[in-house]
Amino acid sequence: MFGVDRMSFSEKFLQLPINIGMVALLIILIVYLIRKSVKVFLENMFIFDENRKETLIHFTNQATKVLGLVFFIFYMVNHFFPLENFFTGSVVVVGALALIFQHIIRDYLMGIAYLFERQIYHGDYVIINGKQQGKIEEISIRYLKIRQNDGYLYTVSYSNITELQNGTRGMRRVTESLVLDYTQKPEEAFKVLEEVAQTCNEKYGEYLLKDQNGVPMESFKFNQITELNVDFRGHRYSLTGIVKEDDFVEAAKKVRYELARAAYENNLIMAENNHTSH
Repeated sequence: MFGVDRMSFSEKFLQLPINIGMVALLIILIVYLIRKSVKVFLENMFIFDENRKETLIHFTNQATKVLGLVFFIFYMVNHFFPLENFFTGSVVVVGALALIFQHIIRDYLMGIAYLFERQIYHGDYVIINGKQQGKIEEISIRYLKIRQNDGYLYTVSYSNITELQNGTRGMRRVTESLVLDYTQKPEEAFKVLEEVAQTCNEKYGEYLLKDQNGVPMESFKFNQITELNVDFRGHRYSLTGIVKEDDFVEAAKKVRYELARAAYENNLIMAENNHTSH
């Protein structure tokens, strides 16, 4: 009897790599078929624009990748630890695991919400948390990757996004700002930045998006103080304007130049890092 059991164990051990390989190939095949089916389906859906199709395809690829990996890991673990007995008999352990992975679960849920609420598309230009801004280069289930204007690739998980500004297709909202020191008198800064907004409208009015009557959807305007106590250095004074999508980058450069020039010529007190070593 012992010899039979040992032979049975040996056969199972020898068959294990074959079984694992077959399961892995099956998962790969299913993932491929799902991705191919979604791609063919979306390519024939004329109600979706190209950005929407590309976003859904990219999201499907990420989702099938994660699900395929999860199923494969469960299959491997189940060979050594029966998962049905583990989960049914260890409610406390399951609760602990849920608590540990709550941030990951939250990322997944928020990612699905962003997708189905159509808040973001692949290729959109976004501003995240009022700081990082750039073009969405990758939409994952858990995070976004945006290519910033300086060329750096910024990755942020959905649970860390507290504010997301998204320029809609066909128009973009330029948002540029100065962070001025606490000692800067607000009334003086207001006067200077109001003049900057007026200058931008006069010099760069061709960048503004206009309606069918030729009236700007939103001219360059000074929004006063939009954030207090920025990194414990000072206050943020912002200027915005809605421009044509193709002119966004150039318009943003022009606005930044006018802000920098005005700050220099009017001796505005810029915020500095107070944590300097002595």
